[in-house]
Amino acid sequence: MVSEGEDHEMQNIELKIPSQPGFEKVAMHTAGDCARIMGMSEERVQDVMTAVSEACINAMEHGNANDVTTKVFVAVKIEDDRLVMDVVDEGRSGPPPHDVEPPDLAAQIAGTAPAGGMGLFVIKALVDEADFVEPDIGTGTQFRMVIYVEPREDQS
Repeated sequence: MVSEGEDHEMQNIELKIPSQPGFEKVAMHTAGDCARIMGMSEERVQDVMTAVSEACINAMEHGNANDVTTKVFVAVKIEDDRLVMDVVDEGRSGPPPHDVEPPDLAAQIAGTAPAGGMGLFVIKALVDEADFVEPDIGTGTQFRMVIYVEPREDQS
């Protein structure tokens, strides 16, 4: 567990990974290790890892338009009671979606709707807070995820 009064500036990790499948695992494992350092349960650690992986894949596919010459920026910040994770693309595909419709699973199973579209919904189910924010690192779209050491009662 991170001690009270420690310099939080020293507890920030920033990564710049290639927009190529497989490199999301670097960010995923880094965030998972940070969650473990904070004393999160293994279930919460797995949630962190899955959420960061999904966010990185979304940044590669949607934000960077699968352009392998682009990068994804990942910042992980350890705070007293929570882990804040930002994933930023280079914005090759324009601004983030404002209204994201829930995927129609029945239609996908029936083959009448395209597969996919689950990333944001999976992420939001795994972490305490998740949304697009004004970019403060990088130049593209920034997606912020927050997970508390202990699950919050008002988790959305």
